Amino acid sequence: MKNGKVQKYEVLIYWDDADAIFVAEAPDLPGCSAHGGSQVEALENLNDAIGLWIETAKEFGDVVPSPRPHKIAA
Repeated sequence: MKNGKVQKYEVLIYWDDADAIFVAEAPDLPGCSAHGGSQVEALENLNDAIGLWIETAKEFGDVVPSPRPHKIAA
């Protein structure tokens, strides 16, 4: 993780058969995704992408959504 900051957004990680890569997405941030050869690499790349997404949104005066709280049902 290049920016050294752990992001607090929900993350979805899945395998993409067509490209043979893991894809990580941040559903709270439209269009924010990254990929990697492993789940860990995809997550590290997504954390960097989230930082860039937020930086760009602020630069253009766009709203940056807060991470949504999630609870796991028992």
